[in-house]
Amino acid sequence: MASPTLRSLARSLGLSHATVSAALSGSGRVKPATVRRVLDAADAAGYRANPLASAVMSEVRRSRNSTFRGLLAAVDIAEPDRPLYAVRYHADLVRGAAERAADLGFKLETFVAGGDGVPVHRLDTILKARGVRGVVLLPAWNDPDVSRLDWGRFAGVYTDYAIERPALHSVYPDHYRAMMMVLQHLRTLGYERPGMFVAAHQDERIQYRWQAAYLAFQSNAGRFARVIPTLKSTGLDAREFTRWFKRNSPDVVLGHRTEAVDWMRAAGAGVPETHGFVCLNVLMKHIPCAGLDLQPNLVGSLALEQLVAQLHRNEFGIPAVPSSTTVPARWIDGPTVRPCDARPRAAKPEPAGRKAEMTPLAFGAPAARDRLPRTG
Repeated sequence: MASPTLRSLARSLGLSHATVSAALSGSGRVKPATVRRVLDAADAAGYRANPLASAVMSEVRRSRNSTFRGLLAAVDIAEPDRPLYAVRYHADLVRGAAERAADLGFKLETFVAGGDGVPVHRLDTILKARGVRGVVLLPAWNDPDVSRLDWGRFAGVYTDYAIERPALHSVYPDHYRAMMMVLQHLRTLGYERPGMFVAAHQDERIQYRWQAAYLAFQSNAGRFARVIPTLKSTGLDAREFTRWFKRNSPDVVLGHRTEAVDWMRAAGAGVPETHGFVCLNVLMKHIPCAGLDLQPNLVGSLALEQLVAQLHRNEFGIPAVPSSTTVPARWIDGPTVRPCDARPRAAKPEPAGRKAEMTPLAFGAPAARDRLPRTG
């Protein structure tokens, strides 16, 4: 049987095409009893409206001479405690999404919810009034909550790790794979004692991917020595970093804060002559250094593609099974590590009959720290 259309639905109900259209769009111009009748008939017939076609016709009626650009929303949540580098990350992400939207015949506009922006329930009204049916939700520093949006009318994609309120499809950098790539590269450069320091919240919000990959790699890398990572809820200061650096003697440091290069030099390390430094997000660097580009531009582009695909499939609401798409990071070479053409030091053979210790490290436990191998 042919798929039901708006006109066939109107004929079966004995109503005009305009009345059925208004009832399905929720315009408020049709009596509630008639709306209920139309909705029940549409549901029984399996009728599903095409929001893109409706948007096209609406735009054509407004201006016969313009090119149709469906409007999509990039929704940012106002957070006063968000670090400055996140602002740059968001800007790159939105730029990638907007460029891809233009390629696909859409326009992306940014809206800010909460804080000094509009309340979420008010944003819902604004998006509906603007004809927005697709939402790209930008990364939140804390647990995001946009459950007050009427998700039955929207398709959505979150551009960070799993969101629970509501559970949407998500696109985000692959931090675990990125850490594995960095450690493998450092090993080829001859480094043997990598040490990592990050603020606890930076690792917690990505479900401890940095820490998990760091420990997993070292536990399976033979004589690649292990250094306890420093994880602090409030970040690090120079004094605390220096104590950790001298106690553990890493020959290369991985972290977000490039101030560590100055702290390492103040402690007597030569960077890159005797020690190395890798920035885990080059958007945070304030000096030239080696590090990771998490590719927020590509994250935004892929998130936009997924959103438009949902619109084309007429998929709205909270997905039954949210999916996750990861984006690989890129290594950025820099003057804080040995040159890529430097000859790596030969690995020392493992003594016969001796296996590498695989005991998990206990963070913050003095006894565990004392068992660490040290140099110098």
